[in-house]
Amino acid sequence: MWIQRPSRLLVFALLLCPLARAACEGPEYDQFDFWLGHWQVSAKGKIAGTNRISQDLSNCVLREHYTTASGFEGRSLNIYDASRQLWHQTWVDNSGLLLKLEGSWRNDAMILEGPGLSGKGEKRLHRITWTPNIDGSVRQHWQVSADGGQSWTSLFDGRYEKIAAEE
Repeated sequence: MWIQRPSRLLVFALLLCPLARAACEGPEYDQFDFWLGHWQVSAKGKIAGTNRISQDLSNCVLREHYTTASGFEGRSLNIYDASRQLWHQTWVDNSGLLLKLEGSWRNDAMILEGPGLSGKGEKRLHRITWTPNIDGSVRQHWQVSADGGQSWTSLFDGRYEKIAAEE
């Protein structure tokens, strides 16, 4: 009986698999898991859209896909950066907005902040806070500051209600 030896590449890949799986394990990587799932998002009592948050790349990334009935779409990638001990989000949407936010879990919420521009090109500071509620819903509060964080204006205050668990 003839038995083929596995290639060196296959052996190397199999040896690295356990390391790859363990790369994003630990309590910090689970801090944003409350946001996982398929959600109906409402603001001011009206449906604003739907959002799907799923894990990707062996628990290393949370992937977001937000849509509205009017055709607006946005996506984000979220990752815990262990080297800097903080969360990072890159958000892009079909209006051309790019946000790069960073922060951490504090005061029972995920709080991420980062610079951006207004429609007129003026510098703004963005802060988004996700707070899990006891009933399983999530509050997302997006604020913007024109004075470097001295005062804040609310851009979006939404409530996420789960349609389905993560797929």
